Amino acid sequence: MKKLLLAAVFGGLSLAGASTASASTCTGVCGTSGADGVVTAPPGGGTYGYVTTAGGLSGVGQIAGVGGTNGSEQISDTFTAAAADPLNFYFNYVTSDGSGSYSDYAFAELLTASDDHVAWLFTGRTTPSGDTSPGFGLPANDSTLTPATSAIVAGGPVWSPLGSNSGSCYSAGCGYTGWIQSAYNIADAGAYKVRFGVSNYGDTGYNSGLAFAGLEVGGVEVGGGGGSAVPEPATWAMMIMGFGMAGAIMRRRTSPFAA
Repeated sequence: MKKLLLAAVFGGLSLAGASTASASTCTGVCGTSGADGVVTAPPGGGTYGYVTTAGGLSGVGQIAGVGGTNGSEQISDTFTAAAADPLNFYFNYVTSDGSGSYSDYAFAELLTASDDHVAWLFTGRTTPSGDTSPGFGLPANDSTLTPATSAIVAGGPVWSPLGSNSGSCYSAGCGYTGWIQSAYNIADAGAYKVRFGVSNYGDTGYNSGLAFAGLEVGGVEVGGGGGSAVPEPATWAMMIMGFGMAGAIMRRRTSPFAA
């Protein structure tokens, strides 16, 4: 009976860190994390999602025509958007590999619900100098990035999703970008999803990864887009009220004088 009463109190309330139903899909190695090594908590705090080449699968996380070796990708929940709706998120590209024949890369792509390409929300690639995004030899960005420049913060990046390569640096070009915002306005109303991918290039050594957070469309968070685990103020209020109600119910049910 107590379980039923608690379910009634908390029904529909998503607690911080709790799993929620999601239609997002991962192929390869994906996950969520808080601040870890060179990847700080995203703007606004909370957690971020990531994809990594460490343990990635052959042929996954690639841009058609560019190629690669092994990688991972995550596709967000399908969402509906009105014409001119803003799409925003943050990303941080992290790589232990060097430039040249082994220039790993990452990207985010807007797709229709039926998997047709709509826009490149960013592309990024290992480089020893200049902007990491857009990545050389990759499609140009259709979005606006803030900051507009994306020089790599050089050095062997310490970040758990890189696996055994955390802290390693193959050669010039290794490092991380820090958090960058991607902003894009969806032209036509419809149903869409976002694909985040990362791929090794030229070999399967010296891993790379992509952190992403805060995917929102029209100000509404999209599942599978690295959403924050920090509850909104209204959610905190609901949680506090719910805990109080649950406590009162349990005390009443355990009282020897309860009816």
